[in-house]
Amino acid sequence: MYKATKEQIAEWKEKYGGVFKIKVEDESGDKVCYLKKPSRKVLGMATVAGKDNPIKFNETVIRECWLGGDEDIKTDDTLFLSASGKIPEIIETRQAELEKL
Repeated sequence: MYKATKEQIAEWKEKYGGVFKIKVEDESGDKVCYLKKPSRKVLGMATVAGKDNPIKFNETVIRECWLGGDEDIKTDDTLFLSASGKIPEIIETRQAELEKL
């Protein structure tokens, strides 16, 4: 299992703001990846890529936000799909209100 040091994580946080760790259980041992918070640009690219194939959305976010981790997560379908399930959680939004005037 890949493990980033505390210093590496602190450096990533300083440089990118939000940093996320996704841990996926695997029979050969847990796999881990670290992703930065996706920017509007990355989300735009992912939306275009995923227009005809929704899996491409997740591939784009993982590829563009990847900071480090077990490369198997990118190449093994089961690990990739497991990590992909967490993508909506790293896309942070805040509560907004709409008022018709």
